[in-house]
Amino acid sequence: MSKNLLLAMGLAGVAVVSVASAEEAATGAVDTSVASEPAAAGGFTDDRYYAAPFGTFIQPAGARNAQGGWGAGLALGRVINEYFNLEIKGFWQNLTNNGIPQLGATYQRSLNTSGVWDHGSTNFTGGSIDLQYYFMRDTFSPYAVFGLGGMNTSWGGSFAGVPGKLNNVTAKQTTSFIFEAGLGATYEVTDNFLLRGDVRYRGDTAAGNWVGNTSMFNDFLVNVGFVVPFGDKPAPAAAPAAVDACSGRDSDADGVNDCDDKCPGTASGTKVDDQGCPIVMELRGVNFKYDSAELTDGAKHILNGVTEQLLLMSTRKDIEVAGYASHEGKKGKEQHNLLLSQHRSESVAHYLRAKGVTNKLFAKGYGTQYPVADNGTEEGRIKNRRVELRWIGD
Repeated sequence: MSKNLLLAMGLAGVAVVSVASAEEAATGAVDTSVASEPAAAGGFTDDRYYAAPFGTFIQPAGARNAQGGWGAGLALGRVINEYFNLEIKGFWQNLTNNGIPQLGATYQRSLNTSGVWDHGSTNFTGGSIDLQYYFMRDTFSPYAVFGLGGMNTSWGGSFAGVPGKLNNVTAKQTTSFIFEAGLGATYEVTDNFLLRGDVRYRGDTAAGNWVGNTSMFNDFLVNVGFVVPFGDKPAPAAAPAAVDACSGRDSDADGVNDCDDKCPGTASGTKVDDQGCPIVMELRGVNFKYDSAELTDGAKHILNGVTEQLLLMSTRKDIEVAGYASHEGKKGKEQHNLLLSQHRSESVAHYLRAKGVTNKLFAKGYGTQYPVADNGTEEGRIKNRRVELRWIGD
């Protein structure tokens, strides 16, 4: 093998080592293990090395004066990231018919003959470094490929019509740089076995060594083979747990965000402290018959809903059931109204206990104290005949 080809193969090897070293330096790793930092949510984690044997059909353009042939090769590569693979490959290919290129008149005159090359064969041996760009990574993964390398080309056979020493001799051997570009795809059969094929154009600068009618040989190749990754396929990176943005959420609508709410599930309409724990709940609509502690049917319906809310609330603090009255019965009889409010609070406490409320309930009547509306109107007196729940204790 000539010095030029050895130089080309050496450059390819240096490129592979350089890319691998640069990647390891960037990730802070010195081995082939997966980086310690987690990948992005659902991110690509495969970084395995692999071997990829393949067979080739090669179809040369007319300048080679040859027909199509076959070959084989082996690539060793690594998955760099979600988009790129890097490979170094070696190959051998053969054209079996009339392998001498078309010759110009100058070369014909140097042979002092107008004869033609007969029963020729052409052999290519070489290697390249290939960079594959994957448009997507899935069971079926299409890619574009670009390659640069070196190749040794040898022709052999006999030159028809030339007597003596030119018969049955090796005609020519030369070394050149090559470049390739093409499209292909892989199909994942299992985690450690993929089918692969691609179609490529190859430009061969060996034409510059001939006194011919072309400046470059053009070949078209179809490669078919398989890929065997080394090691187990890494599992996809798990999506990180969703961040609970509780600071912007108030599930129980009590005015305290869920991050700071120490008493979640507060019943609607409840006044709370700065930690979201209940202070006072006004039992709106829990009214009584005039001058009576008897609950109306509407009041009982409302208390049924209050019971459900109390059972769902996380706090089990003691509750004072505070009863209030308007100016009822004989005007000015405050003692009568105080006693009436006490009976009303006891009626509510008894009803809540019967429905299953487990908080300790303390009934207390306040008479006409702390009115919330004008006792001079019937509408105001209805509002003042009310019951409130007040959370007490620790």
